[in-house]
Amino acid sequence: MAHIQGEPVLVPAGDGRELYAQVLPGPGTGPAVVFEAGAAASRSTWALVQPLVGEWARAIVYDRSGLGRSAPDPRSRTLRRMADDLGRVLDHFEPGPFILVGHSAGGPIVRVAAADRPERITGLVLVDPTDEAADVLFSPGFRKLERVAIKVNLALAHTGLLGVAYRGMAKALPADAARDVRREGFTAGIVRTHAQQARTFLDELAAFREDTPELGELPTTVISGKLAGGGMNARLRAAANASHAFRVAQSPRGRHVFAERSGHHVPVTEPEVIADAIRRMVDGGNRQGG
Repeated sequence: MAHIQGEPVLVPAGDGRELYAQVLPGPGTGPAVVFEAGAAASRSTWALVQPLVGEWARAIVYDRSGLGRSAPDPRSRTLRRMADDLGRVLDHFEPGPFILVGHSAGGPIVRVAAADRPERITGLVLVDPTDEAADVLFSPGFRKLERVAIKVNLALAHTGLLGVAYRGMAKALPADAARDVRREGFTAGIVRTHAQQARTFLDELAAFREDTPELGELPTTVISGKLAGGGMNARLRAAANASHAFRVAQSPRGRHVFAERSGHHVPVTEPEVIADAIRRMVDGGNRQGG
């Protein structure tokens, strides 16, 4: 039986690495949709969204190096390097154009990749993205919290309990994607990749305040979770959503959408909200204030 996320494809990264992707071919000739997961997440994050989009567009998911089925990267996992890898994914699946969809830490990654080659990008959908407009991200307290969370997750992975901590999320996915997550998503290697990414991510993101990725007039939809939870208390939620409103205001074709029943993990809790936002962009319906 075919996998719900499509056929596997190995994407050369140009230095001996290969990135594992899955593709739903979709009908029609509109933009292809490429999904970028959050910090420690794999392609399986999108297992509820991608099939909805695959009904009417080519829908592509992939694993960053060191996550899912993609081999680790011997070099530092900087934001710049991750965006370059996404660029290679886009190169592999040319011709475009592409809509880029990024969740959480995937938001900055797709913004950098879009700014690199804006002529092949139709628009961005940022799902509860990490954004430099949120001052709280750069506080000593937040950085300490991130380091502690990574250490705890590494300990849980070594004892086999990390999957237990996240079993609710895996259970919400389709059966084949859930099996993938249980097999691939809760290893010590995954946590080490997250730690490697985290070493420079916030510093690189802070630099965006002085040198923002230039997106011109690209349509940009930002989807915010409405609820606290998923690692975000009420203060962090308010700061995140304020930063999302700021990001929308920077685009002449920006649109702000709220996932009313969701915290941070919108791709799992309200996949239809994301699919609807992508469909609207494909149909050319994205307008300021939508």
